[in-house]
Amino acid sequence: LLSARHTRNRSCKLSGGNMRESYTFVRGPLAWLAVSLFFGGCLYRLVRLFMLVKEKEPFIFTYMSWKYSLRSIFHWIIPFGTVNWRRHPVLTVVTFVFHISLLITPIFLLSHVILVDEALNLSWWTIPDAWADVLTVVVIIGCLFFLVRRLTQPEVKFVTSASDFVILTIVAAPFITGFIAYHQWIDYPVMMVLHVVAGEVLLVAMPFTRLSHMLLSPFTRAYMGSEFGKVRHARDW
Repeated sequence: LLSARHTRNRSCKLSGGNMRESYTFVRGPLAWLAVSLFFGGCLYRLVRLFMLVKEKEPFIFTYMSWKYSLRSIFHWIIPFGTVNWRRHPVLTVVTFVFHISLLITPIFLLSHVILVDEALNLSWWTIPDAWADVLTVVVIIGCLFFLVRRLTQPEVKFVTSASDFVILTIVAAPFITGFIAYHQWIDYPVMMVLHVVAGEVLLVAMPFTRLSHMLLSPFTRAYMGSEFGKVRHARDW
């Protein structure tokens, strides 16, 4: 309760002039637009995926298997559950910790849950602010790790383009601005507006960039698992 009141009190600092209007706009109409584009984009990517498969490679449906699909997905979502994960232990640890932090922080952050509760009268369990701080730092460090890896590892650098650096920036921006705003290191109202906008940019980018792997990777893994298990009688992990 004290933490919730503290969060609401901080939002009061956004009062006054153009900044209040800007904050009202980005957390109101712009937020609803971003959410609509996110869900609409996800639906479009899924429908488009199945249409392309049906049009160009309909034979895939003949050997898709729940058994081998789930077997493959299970092994790939378990740390060190595959040969490739075991060959790169540092990358494996960073990847799993990064993605777990990336999901938990925005979904279970108290201030975010309060906003959802105010808009939809829906709430759920939240994490302490101290945990959110730690997880936010983990995400930022993870982004730096992937940046350095793309700049230094020859096999990764070879397939890296400018868009990869843009995507890393899009992912890191909401966490950096949110961390700065929470600790009030720089002008709080400005940082809050930047934080909300950065989060909305990330939300919109997910279905339309390489970040769509969060949505499509289970289908890719299901396809690989079915082909290797049902057709080749081998494992893909």
